[in-house]
Amino acid sequence: MTLPHAVTVQILDKDYPIACPPQERGNLESAARYLDSKMREIRNGGRVIGAERIAVLAALNIAHELLQCQAKAAPADGETRERVRALLEKVDRALQDVPPDTAQTTPRQG
Repeated sequence: MTLPHAVTVQILDKDYPIACPPQERGNLESAARYLDSKMREIRNGGRVIGAERIAVLAALNIAHELLQCQAKAAPADGETRERVRALLEKVDRALQDVPPDTAQTTPRQG
């Protein structure tokens, strides 16, 4: 097990030290950049004041994006399962139609 190290990310010009395993550092930094950009968009829109309110709105927007992606992926997952099921049925039918292997039961002439 890899012990987490402190990684400092910057969001809205404020530093946040966060414990993170070394192999996840890139993902954490990418997530922090994404969050920072979403929060800056909201702040620059000028209608929301206060870092806490900006953070909540950014979190809601990101959660909405995630739910939309999951909704788009769900039908594809179902389609994939259906295709796999259909292929398995074809394999089962093909295996049932194959005559028994007679090579082992019939002596070879030669």
